[in-house]
Formats: sequence, C-alpha cells, structure tokens
Amino acid sequence: MITANHSKRMSERTPLKVLVTVTLFIMIFFACTRQANPSVFRIRVIFDNVCYSEQLKTAWGFSCIIEGISQVVLFDTGSDGDILLSNMKKMGIDPKDVKVVFLSHIHGDHTGGLSVFLQTNPSVVVYLPASFPSCFKDSIMGLGSQFKTLEKPEKLFGQVYTSGELGSRIKEQSLIIDTPKGLVIVTGCAHPGIVQIVSQTKNWLQKKVYLLVGGFHLGGQSQKELQRIADELKKLGVEKVAPSHCTGDAARKLFRNMWGQNFVESGLGTIIELQP
Repeated sequence: MITANHSKRMSERTPLKVLVTVTLFIMIFFACTRQANPSVFRIRVIFDNVCYSEQLKTAWGFSCIIEGISQVVLFDTGSDGDILLSNMKKMGIDPKDVKVVFLSHIHGDHTGGLSVFLQTNPSVVVYLPASFPSCFKDSIMGLGSQFKTLEKPEKLFGQVYTSGELGSRIKEQSLIIDTPKGLVIVTGCAHPGIVQIVSQTKNWLQKKVYLLVGGFHLGGQSQKELQRIADELKKLGVEKVAPSHCTGDAARKLFRNMWGQNFVESGLGTIIELQP
C-alpha cells in the first residue's frame, strides 16, 4: 500500500526523471551532430601590431592559429614568446593543442616567440624554410622538438600546402589551405611580393584564391604602386582580403575601398571562420 507521503515523493521525482532524460537526449543529439558535421575552418590572429581587440597585448610581428584542419597549426610566433602565450591564454587557446609550427621566414618578429613556445609544448614539428641557418635548427632540437626543412612547393598534410621558398634576398614561404570555397593563403610578410605569391600559387594548384590573409609588406609604397598591386590581385581573382601587420595603413585603406564587403578587418584578436 502506498501512503500519501510516499505518493507525494514519487510525484516530486517524476519531473526530475523527465528532466534528466530530456537533458541526456539533448546532450547525445548535439554530440552526434558535432561528430557528423565537419569542423569549421578557423584562423585566430594571436600576435599582431594591428589592434583589433583591446583585451590583448599588441607588439610588432605576426602569428595566428589555424584550426579545423587535420592538425592545429601555429603560423609564425611573433616577436615575444611571453606575449604570445599570454594572448593565447586570453583567447582560450591551449598551446599543447598545437601539433605543427609553420615559420614563414627568418625575421625575429615572426620567430622571436618560438623558444618560449617550445618550452611549453616541445611535442610539435616545426616546418621552416631550408635557408634557415643551422644554429636555428640546432636550437629547435635542443628544446626537444623536431623540424622539417622546406624548399619547394609541396603538400604537407591533409589540405595544407607550402608555397616553398620564394624570393631572392629574403627567402619566405606561405601557407596554403585548400578549402571548399577556394584557396586560403596565409602570408607572414610577403617579402617576395604579394602578387607573385598569389600568381605562383594559382598556377601551381589551378584553383581560385578565396582569402588572402596576413602581412602584405606594402608600408611606404607610393599610392600609384599600391593601386597597381591591388589591381593585379583583382585580376588574379582574389575574392577576399584580410591584410594586417606590415601592410600599412594606406594600403589597408585602399584594399578596404576596393574589396568592400569582401574586405575582412584583421588584426590582433581577429577570428576568421569559414563554414563548411
């Protein structure tokens, strides 16, 4: 026989059981949904002298995190490792999630944060131009990390490629990601010339360039030269641009006017997402 008090306790528990059941169903549904959908491709700028978020610390240099591909990539490391790690922490990025470090060129504003980063996470492979000096390579091994030198255009893994070393006086490589929307080209400083980088990438992979992001090295150029470069990039069919770092204010203003809605405001703290 069920007493009144017992019946009351059961009636109180019934909504709780329903709530728990519904909650578990929702959790399982969303877990399955996340597994069924491909990852969102994402670039997060974590080091830049161009400020986009006041919550982060700016300094001269460039670095970004690339996610949504088979391995999390740290592209360049900025000029200061402590600032790099601090900005990563504020943006909720765990350094230990990084599997690959990709260095564009030898300049300190792109490699200065490497040693501090490797002390935090040595379990990475560092992809660097073959022209880097042996002492730099030795320092990577001394911190317990592996490296691979790159000279020619090649596929690295998944949909990720290197342009290979370009330029003469300053050797530099760019990172290329083949996405369903087109190629995404990430540049450090574009010392070999931003037009040359885009042109050679298109000729090699025979696909359109959806997004060009990073430093374009156009500070100090005349307005006439900036216009010529912008026109060339338009002719090459670059759909979207996200210039920062060493691009220069005048160039960024011109690109903003010419690309309109396809101009992506970029700087420290920027998050660029491409939905699958």
